[in-house]
Amino acid sequence: MLAARFPVHVTLRVGPDVWNLRSRRSFRVIGTALGAGAERLGLRLCDFSIQGNHIHLLVEANGQVALARGIQGLCIRMARGLNRMMGRKGRVFADRYHAHILRTPTEVARARAYVRDNHRKHAERRGDSLRAGWVDPYSSASHGHRIVLPAPHTWLLRAGVARASRVSRE
Repeated sequence: MLAARFPVHVTLRVGPDVWNLRSRRSFRVIGTALGAGAERLGLRLCDFSIQGNHIHLLVEANGQVALARGIQGLCIRMARGLNRMMGRKGRVFADRYHAHILRTPTEVARARAYVRDNHRKHAERRGDSLRAGWVDPYSSASHGHRIVLPAPHTWLLRAGVARASRVSRE
């Protein structure tokens, strides 16, 4: 059961007939939808990463129902915009989303790094190399100041991440 004090790592997959999400056109639509739904229905968007066929989100929710309704609302906003952009109708996202509740500072710090650096992992898997210091333009590491909310509510995202980072360096 999800308690409001725990952030959640959510993964949304798109269908096989949906265009690559890592394009400027797709990002304009997705970014607008994420910005409009960043704090609605008891859901707060804290971090995101857009990949070719899926999206990672780090969110806070007031509970299980708020998480479900908030993710549903975000998916509807993104799907309407993407369908309009692609000139198509129909389902954009898979039936279900994957949600992992983050319960410890270390788990939150790892999830946040994973979400922000997800494209680097995919690039390495393909054999591509990215220069040091490269920031993914399709993630909140680059666009966070305009899309995600600046001050998380949960202690785990506010102070827990810093605490886990400090402990791991010692």
